[in-house]
Amino acid sequence: MTIPSPKKYKIDRSIKIDRKVLSGTLAFKDIFVGFDKVDAVRQIFGEKTDEQLSKLKVEVFPREGFMGVSDEDGHIFASQYYIRNGAMWSVYLDIVHELVHVRQFFEGKQLFDPAFAYVDRPTEIEAYQVGAMEARRIGMTELEIFEYLEVPWISKAEHLRLAKACNVLLDEIVLNRDNAKTAGNTKK
Repeated sequence: MTIPSPKKYKIDRSIKIDRKVLSGTLAFKDIFVGFDKVDAVRQIFGEKTDEQLSKLKVEVFPREGFMGVSDEDGHIFASQYYIRNGAMWSVYLDIVHELVHVRQFFEGKQLFDPAFAYVDRPTEIEAYQVGAMEARRIGMTELEIFEYLEVPWISKAEHLRLAKACNVLLDEIVLNRDNAKTAGNTKK
């Protein structure tokens, strides 16, 4: 995944992530503060937002990796390394994504349905769509969202399918890349 330039995104200042978190099982709100006020999260859980986040647990594991949701009890698991070292915007968007999976789990949906490829699973598409909408809200460009959707375990063709499912404006990305190449080739 290409990391977008270190510009400031519009993540609410009340959002705090405990970047010094130790491994173990902790309360969600002890690590991820303020997410109960995020509109995207409130849309995920509705009136039960406070209740759901108050009882949600996070299992922090002490090695490199990303985040996910247990299909046994719906808790989040997260890499201590990623929480500490991942770009704030990326950890933020991944939490929003994983919270969609938490809700899906409690609705009885199968998170890891083997009948679908990863990028074609209805549960993944919904979670990535919510993440992409939140990425736009915080000020990410279509190219940055496209790059955010590129994860190490999918192919280039799957990446394109996922981007299309998330309504990423691929024509805008191609146009911007072409314009950047043309601008770089201009003689002065």
